[in-house]
Amino acid sequence: MHDLRMVREHIDALRAGMRRRGALDALSPTIERAIALDKSRRETIQAVEERKAARNAVTQQVGQKKRAGESADDLQQQSRALGDEIARLDRELAETEGELSALLLELPNVTLDQVPAGGEQNNSTVRSWGTPREGARVQPHWEVGARLGIIDFERGAKISGSGFIVFRGLGARIVRSLMNLMLDVHTGQHGYEETWVPVVVNRASMIGTAQLPKFEEDMYALKGEDAFLIPTAEVPLTNLYRDEVLPESELPKSLTAYSPCFRREAGAAGKDTRGLLRVHEFDKVELVRLVTPETSGEQLEILTGHAEKILKLLELPYRVVRLAAGDTGFASAHTYDLETFAPGVGKWLEVSSCSNFSDFQARRANIRYKPSDGGKPRFVHTLNGSGLAFPRVIASILEHHQQEDGSVRVPAALSTYLGAERLV
Repeated sequence: MHDLRMVREHIDALRAGMRRRGALDALSPTIERAIALDKSRRETIQAVEERKAARNAVTQQVGQKKRAGESADDLQQQSRALGDEIARLDRELAETEGELSALLLELPNVTLDQVPAGGEQNNSTVRSWGTPREGARVQPHWEVGARLGIIDFERGAKISGSGFIVFRGLGARIVRSLMNLMLDVHTGQHGYEETWVPVVVNRASMIGTAQLPKFEEDMYALKGEDAFLIPTAEVPLTNLYRDEVLPESELPKSLTAYSPCFRREAGAAGKDTRGLLRVHEFDKVELVRLVTPETSGEQLEILTGHAEKILKLLELPYRVVRLAAGDTGFASAHTYDLETFAPGVGKWLEVSSCSNFSDFQARRANIRYKPSDGGKPRFVHTLNGSGLAFPRVIASILEHHQQEDGSVRVPAALSTYLGAERLV
């Protein structure tokens, strides 16, 4: 959510930010309406203050009249009229502020200066690790998983519908092993606090992390309740501190959680829907950090490095891609995508998005910190990233580590948890 004063005083910067995203034309009516409502809001506030001052003056005159034994009926009637006018203006102000708040929720974050303008074609690879396996004949993961009996796509569809997967035997153990590996690394080596969070959250939580109102159609809503299944553990982890003021000494807050995640993917028909590439329920380990504004740029690099560590342990070649403004998520100011190459499908698969949200989520969720120097509370900056998402990681393991005899080599770091060196 944007600072209203920033919108008012730096409107050109806001417009430039929307232009970099390629969204200015679509959002111009929203911006102009917000400016008009802000002007009306300030005028109404001034009118209320003027009438309150007038009523106070009349009230003093009433007292003087009564002490002098004189009639004050006319003044009392005037005071009641001013009270009615104040009540009317207060209702008008509440309506204006409600509409203004709703409009501000529709405006995406402004990306940072290092983020290039443009869309997906303007994304840039900032570094890479490992050598993608290309040229070799590799089965796609859905064939490998079915042949090895570790992934059951048909029964997943039978019991839940398309986009739901059943892992069996060693497949189920791989999921559990990935969870343990990731959590052990992030808590033991990277200093995150492990957290077990609800998978059902309320509307305020979804608004706080900016899933709502924009992406409501992609969420699984609970019928009869104003609640949702989480699309990512980012939602409950960040909202742990909603409406709180933290001492600066407690920052950065570093939180991690495993959770199932639920996404309807309403607008994704026909987009990489085969196998494990795009599913409605999946497992993920999430990383969240709450930091001071001055450190959020550095903290994004640190968090991204933590997600990269898992890919290195799994011996999966990857690249780090800086997203251009038009491809950057609604709430993010700067995002790196981590992509690993799956030779069976011949594609780079996104397995993590690591983002700096600046104070965008913190304003929506009202998460602040008290500076150590005694200054006024300030909004934290929030960051998060997947560390990692399981389905595409499993797809890449089954394809990149596939052997000529059809077996799959298990990376040493994962083998320790799985108790197997090969999938046969």
